[in-house]
Amino acid sequence: MPRVKGGYTARRRRKKILKLAKGYFGSKSTIYRTAHEQVMRSLSYAYRDRKQKKREFRKLWIQRINAAAKLNHMKYSVLIHGLALANVQVNRKVLADLAVNDAVGFSAYCNLAKDAINGNLPKKAEVKAVKPAAKVEKVQAVEEVQAVDYAKMLVKDLKALANEKGIEGADKMLKADLVDALNNLK
Repeated sequence: MPRVKGGYTARRRRKKILKLAKGYFGSKSTIYRTAHEQVMRSLSYAYRDRKQKKREFRKLWIQRINAAAKLNHMKYSVLIHGLALANVQVNRKVLADLAVNDAVGFSAYCNLAKDAINGNLPKKAEVKAVKPAAKVEKVQAVEEVQAVDYAKMLVKDLKALANEKGIEGADKMLKADLVDALNNLK
């Protein structure tokens, strides 16, 4: 059997691994076998930690939201539930940023959540959030208007709302009929 040399392919493969191992301690940056072991381990750590970074940031956002919610006399879970009832589409990253940088805007969201939990939402809820500008002195107020989504409400709440608005036969209607009737009143 003739002798086969690796040629430039094997050298390129080894150099690629050694390039990835640059800066490692001891022989892990110079000897191919130990460098290959360490590079494989490092790549698996990097893959794992890209997933864990997302978890860590979500935990951090939740802690920040909870701390700011407690300053507004609410708990995190109550705030999130109230925002869901008010049909506010804002994620935890934005809420955490508001909690840190804009206490007035965050308290507006807290008040909206309190109103939604108490059932005091008008047809259109108004939230005034303050958006930081390029300079700290100039702060603009931004209004976000959210409409009430009847499809996400419970049937008993829909029936009570329909009775308040004077819709006849609301007690015997199905949910889809109640939603249509309430939407037609707008």
